[in-house]
Amino acid sequence: MRVAIDTNGLYTTQAGVARYIRGLLKGLEELRAPGLEHFELGWPVENFGYAQPQRALKTAYRELFWTQFVAPQILRRRADLLHSTVNCLIPPPKGLRHVLSIMDLAFLRQPERFRRWQRWSWERLLARVPAVDRIITISRFTADEVMKLLGVPASKIEVVYLASDFHADTAATIEQKPDEQIPAEFFLFVGSLEPGKNLALLREVYELAAAQAVVLPPLVIVGARWEGVGREGTPPQNWQYLGRQPDRALVYLYRRALALLFPSKYEGFGLPLCEAMTLQCPVICSPVASLPEVGGNAALFAEMNPEGYLKAMWEVMRNDQLRSSLIERGLIQARNFSWQKCAAETIQVYRSTCS
Repeated sequence: MRVAIDTNGLYTTQAGVARYIRGLLKGLEELRAPGLEHFELGWPVENFGYAQPQRALKTAYRELFWTQFVAPQILRRRADLLHSTVNCLIPPPKGLRHVLSIMDLAFLRQPERFRRWQRWSWERLLARVPAVDRIITISRFTADEVMKLLGVPASKIEVVYLASDFHADTAATIEQKPDEQIPAEFFLFVGSLEPGKNLALLREVYELAAAQAVVLPPLVIVGARWEGVGREGTPPQNWQYLGRQPDRALVYLYRRALALLFPSKYEGFGLPLCEAMTLQCPVICSPVASLPEVGGNAALFAEMNPEGYLKAMWEVMRNDQLRSSLIERGLIQARNFSWQKCAAETIQVYRSTCS
């Protein structure tokens, strides 16, 4: 069985989708399943910057020419099955089996988070979903969304969880202090800084704390600062934006933070939760979307309002026993996720699709 894995997401985003593709490829390489040959199918030209017209031209070439004309020719020669990891950008030739991964359906639930071109790309996904042989979702929550919003039967869907790139073993995961000065005590936020990640709620938490004369440790923020964040007003004085950081710096921060604050409104999985638990960092989030699945009994769930988050943060700050318990439970919960397990379950989908 020859499987083509769409890797265009490695060159268009640095978010969770890219981690998924890299993790899946890593797991497949480690397993080396007999009878399975996989190869990467992508236009290997990075398009991370926002300078125009370069970004638009690269996007247009990738989505309107390379995926429509170049990729199908490669598939005809080399593949028995196409695994679309991000979207149905590549139309599979007639007779080729097709597996599609769906991270979430935020483009239907929260369309305001997406640019016009992104919404148009996702509309193409909707048109092609009925022809897909099998769908992989990264949580049961997303599986329910696919059934509810797209009308896909449960028999066509498999849930395959993601995993952390990091390891609890210090020797296996190297850390590196960021170039910036890091406070001795801090809370941590990790994520793309767009409205759906709900950094605005944490702003309200710090404002509430100031009004009640409660002194909170600084908030260290890791992620690309999008235009939307800049429109939310002046941040609290003890917030520190680090921008995008390499993985080694992320490891350093996770291991030293009082807790990860993750007030996201909608997640297909929530990779930062898995990363934090792996690296002994307590997690504070809300019981929404997929987060209860990933956090299990290891996360401290807070109501999605300033009072709820302030209460949870205060408890973690003041209750060493609670924090230790969250760390211990987090390590246990994190063992449920690995890239080898992700790859093994994905291979099962490939085999059942081609049988």
